[in-house]
Amino acid sequence: MKNILKAFVLSLGVGLLSIGLAAQTTARYDQQIQAKVTQELAQKKQFRNLQASVEDGIVTLTGNVDLYQQELDAAKKVRKTDHVQGVRNMIAVGGASVSDATLTAKLDRGLYYDRIGYDNQFNFVTASVQDGVVTLNGVTRTDVGRDSALGLVNTTPGVKDVVNNIAVAPTSFADDAIRIRAMRAIYRDPVLGRYAIDPARPIRIVVENGKLQLYGVVDSTMDKQIAGIRAGSVFGAFSVQNNLEVAGKS
Repeated sequence: MKNILKAFVLSLGVGLLSIGLAAQTTARYDQQIQAKVTQELAQKKQFRNLQASVEDGIVTLTGNVDLYQQELDAAKKVRKTDHVQGVRNMIAVGGASVSDATLTAKLDRGLYYDRIGYDNQFNFVTASVQDGVVTLNGVTRTDVGRDSALGLVNTTPGVKDVVNNIAVAPTSFADDAIRIRAMRAIYRDPVLGRYAIDPARPIRIVVENGKLQLYGVVDSTMDKQIAGIRAGSVFGAFSVQNNLEVAGKS
């Protein structure tokens, strides 16, 4: 029993000694990190209102930037500095003062038109805003679509913070085939074809693991019903959920 106790005390002592040495090793670079980070921030105009303090290799960033993306970029830049163990991001986003309603409308328009000519009709992303904090929800066909939506929001004046709840659909040749069939079935219909003309008004076709969902806004209840019928005829779809909204109706 005594031997076990001695071994435990010895291992505990070695562990504490290792932690102490690691802290000392990390701390000895603090001045070097401070000088390097301060120099790098001063070289960028958008970072000149930022301050950095360093303790045990952890950099704390404070100050103000104009855009949310600049806050992310500053932390990313500092994190790449030699010997930095972590970044505590306390930067505030100032810039333009925009009401939540105005910001929501601007983001909605931008997201509607995002990635025109690529997989625009296969992505569905919505933005809600409260006190400048944007929450993104929806599904994109690829991570490129998700990152494009995030990039658009992050660089919009008035955005203070972003909560990213966008899901990326699983990679699947079968799902891609369903997307193409659904797009042809819907947009080749003589009643629904007009929704393909304006890229801000496509009927969004979201497919995940064979489950087909429709999103967007149509002009009438009849259009919604026809879209549901066309989607229901798509070969390979395990289920169809018609989430289309009718203009003027909640």
